[in-house]
Amino acid sequence: MTRMSIDCRLAYDVKTRSDFIFHLLAMRLPSQKVVREDLSLSQGGDPRYFDDPVSGNRFFRYVGQPGPLEVRYRATVEVDPPSVDSAAPEIAIADLPGEVLHYLNPTRYCESDLLGRAAARLFGDIRRGHFRVEAVARWVRENVEYRIGSSNSTTTATNVFVSRAGVCRDFAHLAITFCRALGIPARFVSGYVQFGEPPPDFHAIFDAYIGDRWVAFDPTGLAPTNRMVRIGTGRDAKDVAFATIFGEVEGASVEPLITEDDGSSPLCKADIRGSGVGGD
Repeated sequence: MTRMSIDCRLAYDVKTRSDFIFHLLAMRLPSQKVVREDLSLSQGGDPRYFDDPVSGNRFFRYVGQPGPLEVRYRATVEVDPPSVDSAAPEIAIADLPGEVLHYLNPTRYCESDLLGRAAARLFGDIRRGHFRVEAVARWVRENVEYRIGSSNSTTTATNVFVSRAGVCRDFAHLAITFCRALGIPARFVSGYVQFGEPPPDFHAIFDAYIGDRWVAFDPTGLAPTNRMVRIGTGRDAKDVAFATIFGEVEGASVEPLITEDDGSSPLCKADIRGSGVGGD
């Protein structure tokens, strides 16, 4: 078990009254315990919390008024991921649980229907199971250049396959797309992780459903998956955007800091409790 300390700050210049949906809160999972957490907003007022009972994702809504807005989320989280079974098999589609079937479908950023032939050519003859998913992650890592600024919010897996450049979300999208094309359910994962070099940023990896459970893979190779604090999972990045904004707003800064906690840091002072789906 590893204890992590999160100190995430977002700053905005709000031009007109605007609605925000934030997805910054650490998930509560059997492998991830939120010990303490605290949320503050510089403009005051009360956010409205809601939890998705299906995905386990936690959100909060907030109405920002014209002027500067700073959002600060602090948390202490213990992560204890299960051990990796390198012999985990792929599960036949006929035997998959119903709740994971939609992670086989193409989505906006993961066009598995378009890259099916490429996936079969690259990975069709590789031993099935954990070994094949690891081969997918390794191929993306070795054949796509990690280049900041090479993609944007509309870049899809097919675009990345052609350009061979992207950032962590693009790496995850391409790996997910290959897995789905091979009949392996795969989902996008966002979270906090401590990188070896600055600047700090949110990170994206992916889960593949093998051996009757979800298993994490990082196609970028930038950070260990067992040190990542999960924020959310979804079909692709659109399901787990850290901020969705309706209004005229300029982003000023994003600083999602996370460090390994040796026990010397004081815990955050409050425990945030969701108020159910919809937050009403």
